[in-house]
Amino acid sequence: IGMSILVDGKMSGPDVAKTRAPQATGISTLDAFLEAAKIDKAALAKAPPKAAAAVPPPVESEEKNPFCVLVCGGGNAAQVASAMFAYRYQTIAVSLYADEAAKWKAALGEDNYELTLDTGKTIVSKPDDITNDPSVAAKADAIVLAVPSFAHGQYFEAFAPYMKPNCVVAVMPARSGGDILFSAKLGSKAKDMIFVGFETLPWACRFTDWGKKATILGTKGSILAAVTPSEKTPLAFAVMQGLLGVFPNVAESPSNLGISLRNPGAVIHPGVMYGRWCPEKWDGNPLDDKPLFYQGVEEFSESVLLGLTGEVQLIRKKMEQLIPGLDLKDACDLKQWYMDSYAGQMTDTSSLRMCMNTNPGYKGLTHPMKDADGGKFVPDLKYRYLTEDVPTGMCFNKGLAEILGVPTPMTDKVLEWAQGCIGMSILVN
Repeated sequence: IGMSILVDGKMSGPDVAKTRAPQATGISTLDAFLEAAKIDKAALAKAPPKAAAAVPPPVESEEKNPFCVLVCGGGNAAQVASAMFAYRYQTIAVSLYADEAAKWKAALGEDNYELTLDTGKTIVSKPDDITNDPSVAAKADAIVLAVPSFAHGQYFEAFAPYMKPNCVVAVMPARSGGDILFSAKLGSKAKDMIFVGFETLPWACRFTDWGKKATILGTKGSILAAVTPSEKTPLAFAVMQGLLGVFPNVAESPSNLGISLRNPGAVIHPGVMYGRWCPEKWDGNPLDDKPLFYQGVEEFSESVLLGLTGEVQLIRKKMEQLIPGLDLKDACDLKQWYMDSYAGQMTDTSSLRMCMNTNPGYKGLTHPMKDADGGKFVPDLKYRYLTEDVPTGMCFNKGLAEILGVPTPMTDKVLEWAQGCIGMSILVN
């Protein structure tokens, strides 16, 4: 190539500067190389060894490399995910709820689904099938659940006989104890699967024409996810990042226990409902107006929330004491969760209450209410804030606290009240 690089066996020729050899930038010693490459020899010597992770095999031909993803649910997020994934991959939409799958299939008919992204672009695609048949799980390389948390177990149980090894099962969001429920429903097969628990949904979205059109209003910059078993994290994250695109960035959380204890719904929803509707705050009479939910949090409700989140922190500390090396850094208290999630948006972060009161995303959101006589309103105490977030959120926290011997007086108080509202018997004596 007409260059002088190697002279007398040394990288000293006049054309070395035109190459990528370390010497081209003046590096001639190992220490200088390590500094330039940002390799910290001392830190690496102290670091524990990392387990080798399974990764996909290299591409060996130009033959088709089929990939099939199942998207579970029929709501906003499920329809958005189905349309987004179907643009590139074989995608099967699955709903086990009543006749939702048949209704969606009929609504779409021969047309394509139209998804408007928050970038302004529009995707036109169509799921390969919309069905209520769980046996399609046999085709799946990945299964994404975007259904209410009370339905997770139903899908796990239905898919269990058909799932193939190394199937990536992602739950958005996993809420609390999703990994444990997954293992319980799949039994011995769970060890061959990959569970991904997401902290939240990737997008704020809504359908504009049910079964036919949807819009992504905003995409999160990053979302936390944890993988069980942890050594499968590279494979699971490669799959999920490939499905979601550049954003949101899937950020690794060390364990699904951290995701479970971080669950804000387990604290916020039951806590605010109790703070407004417990016997000492509500006399049972209908109201003239619907009270604000987040922006209506006052001192009493804040004290309830601080009690609940403080008890979660006691659970976290106890686990970290008993299991040296267990990393639960993501199981933060509720105020820190607001700082992580809405930094720069809240106008007053001096307290938990002010974080909630001044969050613009909460503007005008009211308590779930039902119509009463005379144009008045009463609370809907069977809304998902209690029927879903108590059994699949708060009960995880209380159950683990009981195992650990951690006292939870505020959780007990809220749970005693909430179980009566939703007609369940959970906490006894």
